[in-house]
Amino acid sequence: MCGIAGIVHLDKHEIDLNLLVRMTRSLIHRGPDEEGYYINKNISFGKQVTPDFPLKLSNGCGNIGFGHRRLSIIDLESGQQPLSNEDGSIWITFNGEVYNFQVLKKELESKGHVFKTNCDTETIIHAYEEWGEESVKRFRGMFAFAIWDEKKEKLFIARDRLGKKPLYYHFDKGRFIFGSEIKAILEVPGIDKTLDLTSLSDYFSLLYVPAPKTIFKSIHKLPAANYAVLTKDKLTITPYWDLSFYPDNNLTENTIIRDLQDILDEATRIRMISEVPLGAFLSGGVDSSAIVAMMAGASDEPVITNSISFSEASYNEAEYARQIAELYKTSHNEFQVTPKAIPIIEKLAWHYDEPFADSSSVPTYYVSKMAREKVTVSLSGDGGDENFAGYRRYYMDMRENMVRNFVPAMLRQPIFGLLGKLYPKADYLPQIFRGKAFLSNVARDPIGAYYFSVCAVHDMDKKQFFNSDTLREINKYQTFDLFKKIYDNAPANDHLSKIQYLDIKTYLCEDILTKVDRASMAVSLEVRCPILDHVFMEYAAKIPSKMKLKGLEGKHIFKKSLKKLLPDDILYRKKMGFGVPILEWMKGELKGYTQELVLEGNASKTYLNISHLEKIWKEHQRGIRNWSTELWIIMMFNLWHKRFVE
Repeated sequence: MCGIAGIVHLDKHEIDLNLLVRMTRSLIHRGPDEEGYYINKNISFGKQVTPDFPLKLSNGCGNIGFGHRRLSIIDLESGQQPLSNEDGSIWITFNGEVYNFQVLKKELESKGHVFKTNCDTETIIHAYEEWGEESVKRFRGMFAFAIWDEKKEKLFIARDRLGKKPLYYHFDKGRFIFGSEIKAILEVPGIDKTLDLTSLSDYFSLLYVPAPKTIFKSIHKLPAANYAVLTKDKLTITPYWDLSFYPDNNLTENTIIRDLQDILDEATRIRMISEVPLGAFLSGGVDSSAIVAMMAGASDEPVITNSISFSEASYNEAEYARQIAELYKTSHNEFQVTPKAIPIIEKLAWHYDEPFADSSSVPTYYVSKMAREKVTVSLSGDGGDENFAGYRRYYMDMRENMVRNFVPAMLRQPIFGLLGKLYPKADYLPQIFRGKAFLSNVARDPIGAYYFSVCAVHDMDKKQFFNSDTLREINKYQTFDLFKKIYDNAPANDHLSKIQYLDIKTYLCEDILTKVDRASMAVSLEVRCPILDHVFMEYAAKIPSKMKLKGLEGKHIFKKSLKKLLPDDILYRKKMGFGVPILEWMKGELKGYTQELVLEGNASKTYLNISHLEKIWKEHQRGIRNWSTELWIIMMFNLWHKRFVE
């Protein structure tokens, strides 16, 4: 995996090499092995790994500059970047892996293309020469790249279908600046750091900022499954892929089981191509266990597996990971997380570049850190829940819809809406007594209820959390509208498929994959996800939803396809989340630290309603209500603000 950065001066202003080096070196954690630079007018530098880079150029420096930090995985000797075609008219800086590059290379060689390396990067260049912008549709993998076409004076940038690899940009005043992370762009003097307060509103609801926005008004994300072309002073962004959930009702159960096995096996095998040590994350859940089983079948050597454990039993899955490790005779490593939370969350606040409040970033960082001691590449089981309706919220949503279908619409709001308002917010009581969300949701329409169930701070509650200035700028903006637009336009016939599609476009891309990318890249570890192979996902999307969620059982058909590989006590045990004990931390180690950040942090004072924050802090400490999620959101916002704004 790598880090990329670049500058395009449309006004022909010359590149400042010192600046380009600073941008690129801000990404050194993404690529610790090598660095390289390209500036048009035929100036290039590569294989620099020490800080004494020559920072002076003679006159005539070009107006296009690419930087690259490399984590060497394939073609270790000759895969340096930026890389060009034969005549030096096309240059690329690339982050990611194209798993079908060898197949594409053979096809391109048959068309007369001549290769000088055996890396996937060069395959992208020749594919672009042959097929232009349509070439991106042929790549099977995870990627973000920028191509400069000197003859056409055109910049072509693209991002993979699921958004596994990030790409940010700033476009203003005759210059286009891009980078794998926002911190590279912020190295440029004069970049406006004004916050987009609608993005702040999104963050409070979702724990992340959804594409194409970022927390800064002047910086944007290239959305997943999109490419962009910059010519002269015009930037055109084009989607190139989508996932259709229209079912193929001709598929039989036996056919599906066989096909899922075959496609996932292939998706796993092509992700095992590596010239450096490779292993797997193993939580003991269905998805990671399935990947380890597939890897074991494809390898002559024991699979290197890594898992973490917690002293708190409700968070600890280590015994199940050990069971799979023993079953497949893996070389298993386990690390118990007893973290000093403060230094870790401060470190993560820097790596995420934006406010990011998914607390599972902490264990993700720890398992990545432990894995990196043994391997450079790790396979993971991400994607099973989104593809096969594995989250508990899908089942709860189905129950709510059953009640909606039974009770006439004209009665739902008066009856269940009133009951929802009267029912106490009882986070600390046993699950059976926590009926407020269920009653409130039944009174809503299906998409309104689903949004309510995944939302941390609801749009109607933001009037309490934000101060008057923030509310004035947010005005009538609602995060719900983003969800409704995606839901309404989903290529699907049934509600379950629509919310799966919605999760893939939002939660999977902007939360799960962002979390994994930043946490793993923080320790220079490449993570590959076979279940998120787009060929596998396209097949899974064709499976009727009734075969995914059956009664109380999510992932029904996927589990059946794994029967020969995994024991029933792994396949059918109660699902556990991958998180950290925030509630316990905020009563212990993080108590004073959280209080200071939440109530006295500059971000809180600037954008939030301090009197409300004082109220929820007191209620939380007295055990009246569990506000740990909201307090974590505010704490991480202040940590980010302190590092990037103050």
